[in-house]
Amino acid sequence: MRKQIDLNCDLGEGFGIYTLGEDEKIADFITSANIACGFHAGDPGVIKKTIDITGPRGINIGAHPSLPDLIGFGRRNMAVTPQEVINYLIYQIGAVKTFAEVAGFSLKHVKPHGSLYNMASTDKKLATAIVESIALIDPDLIIIAPAVSAMAEAAKEKGLSLKGEFFADRNYNEDGTLLSRRDPQAIIKDPQEVCARTLEVINSGFVKTTTGKLIPLEVETICVHGDTPKAVEFARLIKESLLENNIEVKAF
Repeated sequence: MRKQIDLNCDLGEGFGIYTLGEDEKIADFITSANIACGFHAGDPGVIKKTIDITGPRGINIGAHPSLPDLIGFGRRNMAVTPQEVINYLIYQIGAVKTFAEVAGFSLKHVKPHGSLYNMASTDKKLATAIVESIALIDPDLIIIAPAVSAMAEAAKEKGLSLKGEFFADRNYNEDGTLLSRRDPQAIIKDPQEVCARTLEVINSGFVKTTTGKLIPLEVETICVHGDTPKAVEFARLIKESLLENNIEVKAF
């Protein structure tokens, strides 16, 4: 059977007069979009514009909620209670969900952003709060997260569907978490290396860490960060590489 993979990207990460990424260009290559909800980026106008770009193309529309950290782009850890997280996510997911429905589309998934994603990968209480907030809004929503993580465990316990994710342009620690962006090896900048790693992970089910260790990684969706300088090139080359290797790029 021919393999299938979803290609997702974080979009709508501008704010006000500030733009970030080339959403219209990258939308030609992806199958799922994680739309910023306002706490790390994205305002009502940006959310609407991003849905107008993605919905008519048949791209899965997803919410990309964050910790309330607009200045830090959601990439700083914060001390938050489970109830605060539930409130934050209901607020943010509800915004994207309503904009999508008003435009005639539906919300398909949720992918936490930045530090919220990283913290919840290992913090079961935080992961459970995220999953509970999604279930309160719509238990049919899919969550994008590492297949081996606290979020995956929480999703299974709550009966939510989860799609295991691989970050094509990021290096991994031995415990399956991402290297901190403060580490000079965190981000992979060579497009050919990104493509080769992606194929290796899909075909083998393992990813090589910076220490050389192979760790298992179940992958159903590949992430390309929309805010990186070569994001459009990365997305195009990854998609071409997948198709050339008989892997269908298809929305989950």
